Amino acid sequence: MKVGVLGAGTMGHGIAQVAATGGHEVTLRDIQEDLVADGIDSIEENLRGGVERDKVTEAEMEAALDRITGTTDLETAVDDADLVVEAVPEEMDVKRQTFSDVEALVGPETVVASNTSSLSLTEIASALDDPSRAVGLHFFNPVHIMELVEVVVPEQASDETVTFATEFVDGIDKTAVEVNDSPGFASSRLGVALGVEAMRMLQEGVAGPEDIDAAMELGYNHPMGPIELGDVVGLDVRLDILEHLREELGERFRPPQILRQKVRAGKLGKKTGEGFYVWEDGEIVGTTVEQGAPTDRDATRSDDGDGGDDE
Repeated sequence: MKVGVLGAGTMGHGIAQVAATGGHEVTLRDIQEDLVADGIDSIEENLRGGVERDKVTEAEMEAALDRITGTTDLETAVDDADLVVEAVPEEMDVKRQTFSDVEALVGPETVVASNTSSLSLTEIASALDDPSRAVGLHFFNPVHIMELVEVVVPEQASDETVTFATEFVDGIDKTAVEVNDSPGFASSRLGVALGVEAMRMLQEGVAGPEDIDAAMELGYNHPMGPIELGDVVGLDVRLDILEHLREELGERFRPPQILRQKVRAGKLGKKTGEGFYVWEDGEIVGTTVEQGAPTDRDATRSDDGDGGDDE
């Protein structure tokens, strides 16, 4: 199968990697050559790490890399593709335009998928003349490690499209869960609900980030605590998802002030070196919040009252 992946960032290059290791020919596209090169370099780094840990053989690594090509040209990326997966910025207009641009360049049998983590697939799919070919393939970060993929079914999707998507996920050694299109799907909705409550606890001085995370890791067998996960995903991404869910589902998803302050300060988590934790070379080296203490003046304001400036 030929797979086009649009967007060479964290999610895009991860999707390209697992598609290539699953035996598919992959074209990875982004708008700048350096972004494409960085994506392919990240894939090679991931695969070399797999070789060092005896998860991947040298031959498997080379074969996967040989199946991946990079381009900045959209037409080249989707030429003869059986599946196109977009991993472009999480903005409705951008995703709808991407779907429309892709449809103009592919054949009638090509399935067009979105990796959106929270936006309406039904609305994205409506940008297509044939929305029955659209589906959500929501991968999780890091893509090459996380087993789950949500197959998100928009209202217009055909049974054939959903079956194709599920078989693709099975074929790259991931586990598919099928969910109907709804705000936050299953994973984002549940995940941010836990994450936002953890941030409120941190804001109120209930416990420090390390202890909150340890409670979930040791008490509930979570591989990563909710505060650390927010830093890894990106606090700006968390904020955007919460804003969307608040609009769709109500005030229980209202972002806490502590999150807004971090994002306003540009402290977005692992990718900027500081969020609720301090990061160096991809590892946690400290925290930015003292144990059991309110985080700052703004964070002590009521999250539900009229004292904030977050409207």
